[in-house]
Amino acid sequence: MSLSTPSRQPLQSIPVHIVSGFLGSGKSTLIRALLESKPPREHWAILVNEFGQVGIDQTIFESDAGVTVKGLPGGCLCCQLAFVLQAGLVNLLHRVKPDRLIIEPSGLGHPAGLLDVLRGEAFRDVLEIRDVIVLLDPRRLDDARAREHETFRDQLQLADAIALTMTDLASAAQRQAARQYVENLWPPKRWLVEAPHGRLPVDRLLEGSISEQGRNALPRSSEHQHLADTPQGVLLDTFAFREPQPGKPQREQGAALGYVTLSWRWHALERFDLDALTAVLADLPGGVRVKGVWHTDSGWKLYNRGESGVTLSESSWRRDSRLELIGERLPEAEALEHRLMGCRIGA
Repeated sequence: MSLSTPSRQPLQSIPVHIVSGFLGSGKSTLIRALLESKPPREHWAILVNEFGQVGIDQTIFESDAGVTVKGLPGGCLCCQLAFVLQAGLVNLLHRVKPDRLIIEPSGLGHPAGLLDVLRGEAFRDVLEIRDVIVLLDPRRLDDARAREHETFRDQLQLADAIALTMTDLASAAQRQAARQYVENLWPPKRWLVEAPHGRLPVDRLLEGSISEQGRNALPRSSEHQHLADTPQGVLLDTFAFREPQPGKPQREQGAALGYVTLSWRWHALERFDLDALTAVLADLPGGVRVKGVWHTDSGWKLYNRGESGVTLSESSWRRDSRLELIGERLPEAEALEHRLMGCRIGA
């Protein structure tokens, strides 16, 4: 399959950068910081995959004249959504013709399956895969559940290069332990740098080498291979936008790879009391990953809770209010929905 149009030569050797890392490692924050240093004459395409059903991370990025953002929520690109990825990426490349492509897989994504798709016949000579960059929060190594997770280990082993994130929150001992952990990985990494506050020098992308994962790549983990072998019944229409009705939020649930997800979307005109909303979210159990974007009495707000704590920032999102929970165990959906509905202004 050749990606070409009547009006121009076939697309060739578009640099593609995979920015991977386990849940809460700061992938979206790092990519947003890279966009601030984007060469002005380059047009970048950002493809964001989220394990959850509604897609929060795509709301972080602002599409403008030099950036196009596409979200693919609802599972893992490397196994559950491989067909959707291929079709969506062909469409994106035809439509945008980017100078550079950045792919942010789900925090539970296994890079091996993604690399298989990108090196497939559809993208031969079209994409040039550069260093696979994996983010590591040094504090994660203190968590046996993460450290012993097959995907966590495989992500780091498959990396061409590693960026240590959240270093401003980690102790000197934790940073040193992370460096020693990475130095003991095989094959050796091309580079290891600290990226406090998600600040990775853009030259690490612009001057990156061709990925070595063609000869070093591991097979998919057993759990990912099982998902890849199981018919998913996923259609492209699954990701078409469906506007929720006022007072009737759309709720989605999913489960795979030892984690479950719980997601909601509300109509864009419904507003929430920010104080009441953050109080409800603060009551959620520790260890639950929480992301949301809300139309509140203080404007549109982006809420993010992970290992590094809680952040609340301005957002320009206007499509709908969204909430995504990811964890090994989650609260009962009906009860939580009732509390969230009570946070609406005028409820």
